[in-house]
Amino acid sequence: MGSNTLMHHYVGFSYHPKLRIPAFGIACSSEVVGVSRRPVLEQMDEKLSKGDERDALILVKDLRGKPGGLRCFGAARQVPQRLYTLDELKLNGIETSSLLSPVDATLGSIERNLQLTAVLGGVSAWNVFGFRPQLVFYLSLGLLFLWTLDSVSFNGGVSSLVLDTIGHTFSQKYHNRVIQHEAGHFLVAYLMGILPRGYTLSSLEALNKEGSLNVQAGTAFVDFEFLEEVNGGKVSATMLNKFSCIALAGVVTEYLLYGHAEGGLADINKLDMLLQSLGFTQKKADSQVRWSVLNTVLMLRRHDEARAKLAGAMSSGKSVGFCIQTIEDTIGDADV
Repeated sequence: MGSNTLMHHYVGFSYHPKLRIPAFGIACSSEVVGVSRRPVLEQMDEKLSKGDERDALILVKDLRGKPGGLRCFGAARQVPQRLYTLDELKLNGIETSSLLSPVDATLGSIERNLQLTAVLGGVSAWNVFGFRPQLVFYLSLGLLFLWTLDSVSFNGGVSSLVLDTIGHTFSQKYHNRVIQHEAGHFLVAYLMGILPRGYTLSSLEALNKEGSLNVQAGTAFVDFEFLEEVNGGKVSATMLNKFSCIALAGVVTEYLLYGHAEGGLADINKLDMLLQSLGFTQKKADSQVRWSVLNTVLMLRRHDEARAKLAGAMSSGKSVGFCIQTIEDTIGDADV
């Protein structure tokens, strides 16, 4: 699950003493129903649909922190940034082995079943229709050619499209997991001050919107500020923290809901590549990832209701503005 830029699972607390962390919440409120918020969000949606990302971000920033405005945008309070040990993460109910090593068992099972079906179907056709060995050989050669063409020309996009479509059609768990994964990306990005600009929940939807087989389900962001820093050769600590938490938000959501992550390997790989490009040592990279995991887990645990309602809005195909309205209406003073 990924996106063009970042793209792209829950254990409870133990009874052991936990790492003591200062108050962590979102300084926002839904007490005042925004008289000005809704029309501004509609304007923002219009700007995003036209590709005017800078103007859309200006609208959001102008409404940030105002009564009845967008008080949750960029309002996430961060845990202290330092090197956290694995034991400290475990005391907060976080098993990194189940979180940072996602294996997509659902699609893997579907792929194996399709391969087995193809083999059995070929053998049955051979026996029933009396196909000559030469014909079977040519058919196998043709299938191998198509598979190679997909791998080389489309980076496996056709295979991914077929598997993902079958997964969404026949596995409700897979369908729900993808939605929750992307809702995690969306929510954490918004709370960290990065504006989502759109999302897709399946490879087929991505193909219809983007017209490319190489685009999978994912959430895209208004990230020109981040790209400007990357192109300038220097990424600020603030921007890196935002990127890290957003990149891990999908796998963290899956971990919190299902006890392990299946999707999001591409997100983790992108974060690893960024840290390597910045010249991080292994110790420094571990420190960044562990802090990001803890920060994101606590954020999503605290705002579980907002994530759930956001997932509902996204599953219905609502606009970015409607999704933001959902977040703002759900997170109130009692959640701070």
